[in-house]
Amino acid sequence: MVLLITGSTGMAEAAATLAASRGDHVFIAGLDESSCRELSARLPGSAYSWGDLREERTAEHALYCCLKRFGRLDGLFNVAGISGRRFGDGPLHECSLDGWEVTMAANTRTTFLMCRAALKHWLDNRQPGAIVNMSSISCTSPEPHHFATHAYAAAKGAIVSLTLAMAAYYAPHKIRVNAISPGLIRTPMSRRAQTDAELLRFMESKQPLSGGMMEPSDPAEAALFLLSERARHITGQVLAIDGGWALS
Repeated sequence: MVLLITGSTGMAEAAATLAASRGDHVFIAGLDESSCRELSARLPGSAYSWGDLREERTAEHALYCCLKRFGRLDGLFNVAGISGRRFGDGPLHECSLDGWEVTMAANTRTTFLMCRAALKHWLDNRQPGAIVNMSSISCTSPEPHHFATHAYAAAKGAIVSLTLAMAAYYAPHKIRVNAISPGLIRTPMSRRAQTDAELLRFMESKQPLSGGMMEPSDPAEAALFLLSERARHITGQVLAIDGGWALS
């Protein structure tokens, strides 16, 4: 398989590493050139491009480079996104306009642009394909005390709605679209949580199956399954990998 994965750290890094270890060809599209280059250097047979995926040209260039390098695309895993807390995201009455717009663009616009590029390619060439989009358990099971970032929840909820609409429309074209909704994962985006003793204690009961934060490989495994031929009958699903978050 040829997989295009957006992002180069955290869950993107874990998914790329797992896919490469199983013999898949991986193309990495991320914002930071050095981390993309470093990750690609560790993965045999991989390649990368870098740039701001909020820009049309960057998204289209990533697909172009992937096709030029490998000749085809089988699956797209949209991981790239941010927590907008440092830009002003928070409870809605406190959320800044910049916090809202930056968070929405970094999460939803990147997903839209990469999906559109991949879909056009598959439709033009009458090829099947698979997409996995990154949502979050916070959009369906909000936690108001520690994780009151409403722009982020709205962005991830929009990705769920987009995923379902796409799955319904493109199923006749043999293009599958699913999403994963992780709980709290030990990634660079969750550094704040990783140093908060109170929050770490809270997560032991919030994600009881995990006993705390999960590792990036946990949702990465699920995403690779949904992209694989083993999931050829699955589309329009939003899979929660949350360690019990939604039920605790």
